[in-house]
Amino acid sequence: MALLRIGSRGSQLALWQANHIKALLEHRGHHVEIEIIKTTGDRVTDVALAQVGTKGMFTKEIEEALSENRVGLAVHSLKDLPTEIPTGFEIVAITTREDARDVFCSRKYGSMKDLPSRARVGTSSLRRQAQLKALRPDLDIHPLRGNVDTRLRKLEAGEYDAVILAAAGLNRLGKRECIRQVLPAKLMCPAAGQGALAIEIRKNDAGVRRHVIFLDDDAARLTTTCERALLNQMGGGCQVPIGALAEVVHGRLHLEAVVARPDGTKVLRESGDGDDPVKLGELVGEALLRQGGDAILREVYGKAVATPQQP
Repeated sequence: MALLRIGSRGSQLALWQANHIKALLEHRGHHVEIEIIKTTGDRVTDVALAQVGTKGMFTKEIEEALSENRVGLAVHSLKDLPTEIPTGFEIVAITTREDARDVFCSRKYGSMKDLPSRARVGTSSLRRQAQLKALRPDLDIHPLRGNVDTRLRKLEAGEYDAVILAAAGLNRLGKRECIRQVLPAKLMCPAAGQGALAIEIRKNDAGVRRHVIFLDDDAARLTTTCERALLNQMGGGCQVPIGALAEVVHGRLHLEAVVARPDGTKVLRESGDGDDPVKLGELVGEALLRQGGDAILREVYGKAVATPQQP
């Protein structure tokens, strides 16, 4: 069978993900190797993600390795991928999705409402920060970078009273013991694509496509396509205060979405139902922009975001 080389970041979670895909491919008889690639996002660890401002900060170097044929496929957390995939590449598979929600982790407190005033809470994203500040403006929110282990060590050391993390990463690494509360989307809307893995290949590589297409999961593809359509409609990247979660409810797609000012003083929420994932994502995105999301994103980007014209 074919020798397949996977490009991956070197964090514990990224390697779990790459090894998970490796095992699935090996089960089909392939020989698989993993090449660890350091990305811009891995190198810049002393600055909040939203301030780095580099599109594809966790993917650019891996795509360069793909382009140079050093690797045949890349395994990404889908939420790290820009909505516009560079020319010459494609997302050939989105794997079965883990729990997409965020979770509240603490040593001392059982839920968000149990936190005392001025409690120190760590988070790495503007999206979480904005929703936290809207829910609990009395909390002290502090940036928290690093891999899952680093963040949990800081929590255990008492540097934070609580941290907000993705359920998917903790589930995959078997570190659920720190979870005190699973946060519903109406409380803390997750990032578009959270909990899903994306398999990226060179666009015209029919050989690799044939070997990995079995990894594509219809439900994950449907829901994440909807979420990323919303993100794309709003002109958002992966480090902006936009959340989106699509689920199949009674046979139809239901989308919950949010855009918020980073200081939490304005939080806009919108939801919708439909059958076409792209159309639903675009319609809910348009509705958020019309509500005032355009002004919020202008503040974040420092430039205008074009509000779509009504047909």
